Amino acid sequence: MSSSGINNYDPKRFKVDSDQSKNWNEPIKSSGYDLHESTDALNVENVSKMYISPAGELTALKEISFSVKKGELVSIVGPSGSGKSTLLNIIGALDKPTSGNVLVDGIDIFALPGSEISDFRNRMIGFIFQSYNLINRTSIQKNIEIPGIISGMSKTERKWRSNKLLDILGISDKAHQKPSNLSGGQQQRVAIARSLMNYPEIILADEPTGNLDTKTGEEVFYLLKSLSKKFRRTIILVTHNPELSKETDRTIHIKDGKLEKNVAN
Repeated sequence: MSSSGINNYDPKRFKVDSDQSKNWNEPIKSSGYDLHESTDALNVENVSKMYISPAGELTALKEISFSVKKGELVSIVGPSGSGKSTLLNIIGALDKPTSGNVLVDGIDIFALPGSEISDFRNRMIGFIFQSYNLINRTSIQKNIEIPGIISGMSKTERKWRSNKLLDILGISDKAHQKPSNLSGGQQQRVAIARSLMNYPEIILADEPTGNLDTKTGEEVFYLLKSLSKKFRRTIILVTHNPELSKETDRTIHIKDGKLEKNVAN
């Protein structure tokens, strides 16, 4: 990693000076959400998901319950079709459960009015995808700023935050390039930076190392692990890599839509 990479930064660099901008959490608090001083970042309570198909009712998830503490790095593993992606989509408010509750920092996402769910998701949850999902027609810096643009963040604050993230992730020299000019590992760093733009409570990573070679994948994983510890960000990642899952704080095993076991590593 470069000299400006994750092993060399001070997390205090992420705190905005009062005369320069707002605190990271202020845009969230000012949105009207009553945030709680809970030790849990996430509570999944008896979540089930059923789909209706021509063959009848299909159970994707059945009464899944677990909690994730603030600052934990948790992996979700299981065979293909076990319900991992469905669970991640529900935690990220991209899909609704048939029954059960999902609480982020004590707030029941699906008890919010429908019009507020997307705003809550943008401010409180960051996403990292296997395929990066970057916009090739715009610059790296603009890609990072997208969550801030959606949340109505000022141009000055967006610039300040994106510059800090570019520096922290060791890609400051790529700010004005297009994603297509970057390697896979560099594109995933951009995706990580974008996920941190609004300083969310939770970051959800769906196979973040899946499209990378072994060495680059390990580098990205340990970058996420270091971010989780140094920023006390809660990260939940889906992975098929058993070696990486053992390096997380805890592993949640899903099989046939059920929570098979929840193991501390």
